[in-house]
Amino acid sequence: MFQVRVMRAQDYDGVYALWMTIKGFSIRSIDDSREGVERFLRRNPTTSVVAEIDGRVVGAILCGHDGRRGCLYHVCVEEPYRMLGIGKAMVVACMEALRREGISKVSLIAFTKNDVGNAFWKCIGWTKREDLNYYDFVLNSKNIEKFNT
Repeated sequence: MFQVRVMRAQDYDGVYALWMTIKGFSIRSIDDSREGVERFLRRNPTTSVVAEIDGRVVGAILCGHDGRRGCLYHVCVEEPYRMLGIGKAMVVACMEALRREGISKVSLIAFTKNDVGNAFWKCIGWTKREDLNYYDFVLNSKNIEKFNT
């Protein structure tokens, strides 16, 4: 059986190891470094979660907010443990944490080629927005993005 709990800085090694198992997963050299994740968790100490089985991280979500809107990042479950309700349980835990902090709307970004992820979000009732364009601007060119193959 799995357990979902708040992510702590000391979970980084297990979370990073999980990220490395996810095909097509995108990692940024600065944002997803130990220091980057620790900074994120200091800003959002109660909203990110991990799922564990026998003390090993098998799922994780970085979740935070800006005081107005919440956002889910790096939602993943190790492949052998998918379809067991772990992803949904983690999302529910994040949503409840955001609700306790007064956040009433949550968003996420899923790569268009992420068929598994997009099917998951649709299945658990999230709405795909067709009325927006997503833009970003790189402030630090050393924050290199790398995809797992």
